[in-house]
Amino acid sequence: MVIKIKKIVKILFIPLFLIIASINYGCSPAGVLASGGGSAMVVAEGERSLGTVVDDATIKVNIAAKFLNAGNNLFVNINTSVLEGRILLTGLVDNQEIRIDAVRLVWEVEGVKEVINEIEIGNRTSLKDYASDLWINTQARAIAAKTVGIKAITFNFETIQGKIYIAGITTREDLLDEMIIALKNIKGVNEIVNYVIIK
Repeated sequence: MVIKIKKIVKILFIPLFLIIASINYGCSPAGVLASGGGSAMVVAEGERSLGTVVDDATIKVNIAAKFLNAGNNLFVNINTSVLEGRILLTGLVDNQEIRIDAVRLVWEVEGVKEVINEIEIGNRTSLKDYASDLWINTQARAIAAKTVGIKAITFNFETIQGKIYIAGITTREDLLDEMIIALKNIKGVNEIVNYVIIK
């Protein structure tokens, strides 16, 4: 049931992503969708150039198309974050072959400069586990908003079995450190993996 709902959400995400991205490109460089999966990252003006944001959005869509065509539920089970051609893959798959295939497909996309593979092998054994990860993700976003304010929108959080992956760009390493310390206090968090780029 959870997988079916997630699959429907993701299938609807691509056309919606393209529509919103095209509207945002025409209206304002200040906020453009650049990441996805279950959540989207809005990149604040000043963190990246509009050209870089457009390139990242193109890479994101091309990866999604590769995953959709590949089968193996790659599109459903793997989340991607794209920052300046740097790809963070997170999620759960059934075996090592699927994990390797996902990385191979990402490298086939033009503009990819680096692939960080944090895909885990296993599955969520219950709806309770999935709900726990969603709750942790919600708490992480709230902590980010409290710690770094409006700049929190430049961070992407993905939680897999109690492990929080953070991607984003910041110029304030001190606030990032403060946020990470606060994230460690969320109930159910067992690890923080930081892929934030310091500018």
